Amino acid sequence: MTKPVSAPKLFAAREPVFPRRVSGFFRNLKWVIMVITLGIYYLTPWLRWDRGANLPDQAVLVDMANRRFFFFWIEIWPHEFYFVAGLLIMAGLGLFLFTSALGRVWCGYACPQTVWTDLFILVERWVEGDRNARLRLHRQKNWSFRKLRLRTTKTVLWLLIALATGGAWVFYFADAPTLLRDLVSGNAHPIAYTSMAILTATTFWFGGYAREQICIYACPWPRIQAAMMDEDTLTVGYRDWRGEPRGKLKANAEAPQGDCIDCMACVNVCPMGIDIRDGQQMECITCALCIDACDDVMDRIGKPRGLIDYLALSDEPQERAGTPPRPIWQHILRVRTLVYTALWSAVGILLVVALFMRSEFDVTVAPVRNPTFVTLSDGAIRNTYELRLRNKFAEAKEFRVEVKADVPLEISLEGRDANTMVVPADSTQLQRVYLIAPKGTEGAITELSDVRFWIADSTGDAREHADSVFHGKGQ
Repeated sequence: MTKPVSAPKLFAAREPVFPRRVSGFFRNLKWVIMVITLGIYYLTPWLRWDRGANLPDQAVLVDMANRRFFFFWIEIWPHEFYFVAGLLIMAGLGLFLFTSALGRVWCGYACPQTVWTDLFILVERWVEGDRNARLRLHRQKNWSFRKLRLRTTKTVLWLLIALATGGAWVFYFADAPTLLRDLVSGNAHPIAYTSMAILTATTFWFGGYAREQICIYACPWPRIQAAMMDEDTLTVGYRDWRGEPRGKLKANAEAPQGDCIDCMACVNVCPMGIDIRDGQQMECITCALCIDACDDVMDRIGKPRGLIDYLALSDEPQERAGTPPRPIWQHILRVRTLVYTALWSAVGILLVVALFMRSEFDVTVAPVRNPTFVTLSDGAIRNTYELRLRNKFAEAKEFRVEVKADVPLEISLEGRDANTMVVPADSTQLQRVYLIAPKGTEGAITELSDVRFWIADSTGDAREHADSVFHGKGQ
């Protein structure tokens, strides 16, 4: 009787990873990027920007109540969502560009999961000690007072970081100083407290406990990155032709010995807990900490650096033959990366041009279709329209409404003596407009006649139009 074959497991239970402290160029680079990215995230909502009396003074604000987005001197309205879409396209193309040139460099240095995990590990190392001390504490079965104190201290610090993270996020959606006072006094909207609670919990769990599991199971990018990479992509790798056969360092070894002394330094510093010597793996985030660890060991044993390094598969044959690899710029400046750069730049240029070409006000005109026209007592024909005018100026403006058509038409604005309307600053106003074909012009009025509404501000510096139709009886 054959033994049934069990189905393969799709999820492996997490083995806690305790990366060892390492120093070097790439570790220092990660510290710098962490400080910059966290500084931008936490401090941006507190930047002030004077927009006048009628607009918020926060430099970056997503004003959900009024459906607007403020970014320093730029104001984006709902109908201008194409700017946001363009920025998302640029972000995607930028990700493709960096991945094709340097592998998962985004994941290793600037991904929020990586940045906050680095911060949580830093706190964990500060409280519990380096790798060996944390391993001993983890393997300790009984809960002594020392273990309880260390774990409690670490958890409280993690919760404070997570709370600051959730709090910083909600500050992007309301005036930060006002919202902070409301949060502390208990007067903030329940949505603010709910959002903070959810973000605090997810940050605490993702950065403190899930860590590498998010990159392996939750993030789709490891499964997509292969399509962005080729044999010329620079990524972290192990020069096995130089390191093998590996073994302990021996002064008088009889058999040939590679430069790798199997010290496990590259494994011990890896935040993903993998061995880069096993080749490229989906779990590798290209953080390059293994390079710093290996270079440090090579320096101490008197071997040249670069056993683990950024390298390209296309350079492997010539490196095995002892020929120096091609310059880095030849790997970066190639057809694929140049195409991505051109597309990224084109989208950016189009967004800038659209930003500077957009008008200071918008207008839409919609005919009232029930009824399509009215015959007045004197025989004139009247059409009714709803004109919606959005004033983007920082002050109230007076606008004049005119009409141009191939047939003689009179225009009047409901509730107004003149053909002008005042729209408050940074707001939208709906105005009912009447077009009248006087009696005696029936012969010139067809069933549908094209009309164009012209709207200009009082200074005449800005002028916009909207097209519509005039319904008549026909000849």
